[in-house]
Amino acid sequence: MTRRPDTDGWKRDELLARAAEAPDALALFATASVRLRRLVPFDAAVWRATDPLTGLIAAPIRVENIDAGGCAAFWTSEADPNTINAFRTLVDARVPAAALRESTGDRPEIGPLYDAYLRPRRFGDELRAVLRTAGRPWGSVSLFRDRDRPAFTPADTELVAGLSAPLARRLRGFLRPGEVTVEEVAGTDEATGVLLFDRAGRLISANEQARERIASVAGEDAETTMPMWIATLAAAGTGRVRVRTRAGRWLVCHASRLSGDDPFTVVMIEAAPASEVAAIIVEAYELTGREAEITRLVAGGLGTDEIARRLQISKHTVRDHIKSVLSKVGVASRGELVAKLFTEHVAPAATAQVSRVRTAS
Repeated sequence: MTRRPDTDGWKRDELLARAAEAPDALALFATASVRLRRLVPFDAAVWRATDPLTGLIAAPIRVENIDAGGCAAFWTSEADPNTINAFRTLVDARVPAAALRESTGDRPEIGPLYDAYLRPRRFGDELRAVLRTAGRPWGSVSLFRDRDRPAFTPADTELVAGLSAPLARRLRGFLRPGEVTVEEVAGTDEATGVLLFDRAGRLISANEQARERIASVAGEDAETTMPMWIATLAAAGTGRVRVRTRAGRWLVCHASRLSGDDPFTVVMIEAAPASEVAAIIVEAYELTGREAEITRLVAGGLGTDEIARRLQISKHTVRDHIKSVLSKVGVASRGELVAKLFTEHVAPAATAQVSRVRTAS
């Protein structure tokens, strides 16, 4: 297909403009997919949010024209050193996108994912990209073409790669905290959800807390299918991923494979402490490294003088950084800053913490 640069440029601008208006990640995936299909035709797609600290699949996920099965084969291939264009390598690659047939010299079968996932679904090629910014992966996308369609071209790869950073920045922005009161935090059930899976990744048992926590993220779909962010942890037998509930609270999920001749995998889901998500929230507000460092010290209750001594900078510089942080986060005081960034996932003691920060300021 011959592209007209002027037309493609307009379509790309429209895609990004609509993405900027999306109210949440699922809406972003939907609008981006519809408009991207006009630029790079594809037959199926999977859009995923990822944990920016580990690169593992998180929530939400949008799947188009693909059956629900097979996600275990898709994600366990990430651990295979022979996997072509592994997402973990695209995170740090010069270009954050790659097509399978282009990367293998039109021999997609040399990659383990082709026989395990693409061939059974009659796909002939995959163009995948990591949605990254500031060195962090905030999402990923896989575009598939049927085997009787032409392969993705270098121009297709270049176009999708060019969307990586702007879409990642939009995804990152969705992770800014909402308005959650200390009373809501205090009333949150802190019990751990536990799920047990067999070697094949089949669910053996789960407690009620696990089902409730999954439903808080996945909604009604959790009653019929296991969310992909849980299934992939179970298949890998290891890993850690942070997800947000639909109410805006953070959960941390981690897997551990038990020893034995027929090992089981335990996946635990817990309310995320501040230490698990502080880095994500700070980056969501696009704070600089120094601003993030000072924010953490403010959250620890340190005053201006102590921060200046610890960082060996002037008190005036500390105040300037804090002023910039308050502006970016949209609050008027240090106490409001801590409440805004951390109250939604800190225990009921958050009230006392905010009080200490106000005193120290």
